[in-house]
Amino acid sequence: MILDLLGESGDKRAPSLSFLSGSGAEEAVARCPRVAALLPRLAEALTARSAGQSDHRFDLAGLDELELTLIADVLGEGEVSGVVTMPDGIVAHIEEAVMAGLWRVRCVDSEGRIVADYLDVAAIPEAVRGAATVLTRPDIALAALPAGLVTASVLVAEIGAHLESWRPGQPNRVVTVSHLPVPLEDMTFLQELLGTGPVRILSRGYASCRVVSTATRHVWSVQYVDAAGAIVLDTLEIGDVPAAACATEEDIRDSALRVAQIDRAYFA
Repeated sequence: MILDLLGESGDKRAPSLSFLSGSGAEEAVARCPRVAALLPRLAEALTARSAGQSDHRFDLAGLDELELTLIADVLGEGEVSGVVTMPDGIVAHIEEAVMAGLWRVRCVDSEGRIVADYLDVAAIPEAVRGAATVLTRPDIALAALPAGLVTASVLVAEIGAHLESWRPGQPNRVVTVSHLPVPLEDMTFLQELLGTGPVRILSRGYASCRVVSTATRHVWSVQYVDAAGAIVLDTLEIGDVPAAACATEEDIRDSALRVAQIDRAYFA
């Protein structure tokens, strides 16, 4: 339903570890004891999170350029990235590591200066859920439905019913827009009614997926696209952050093992 906001998809990217594999890496690791100390803590936090415990944050403020280079090399670039518009002109750029459930979050101000840099161990960074909750309206802002928009009327009624019945912890409700013949005027009305929210996420897996929050709380546009960028499935999800953007507990458990392996191979 929502137009492409993040660009085209790519293949899943493997960790390069190019810096750690190059000459001088051993000396660099020796000069970065704070990074060496961080790795086992990340593995522990990932293990705990996969067992259902709370999210964990690791602040990267104060680390020097070499330390941040080491961290970036360990993290690699995973399948999910996004942009979250925060209050006061702050924009959070999120990037999942190759290890699912481990996220780099960098917040910049309106002049492009980094004001926060941290790692989140979570299914999805808290910035995503927080913005999608606080910076949206609680229900559909509908004064009157224009005459003649039959399909839009059906969709609005279904979305409204799901918003009334959905509760946190329940599975998301899914409205499949692409299964309906939706005239352009109905689609335009529905887009304007729901509005555009603060979160834009692109998941680049076997099938690329765009997840965009609307300005209506708990209503998300989720589009699956093919290699050519054509939409093959267009849905609205009513509920929490869609699963397409989130790491699973199984993935996070695997990530804990991977981080521990990197720690033993390069930092022990």
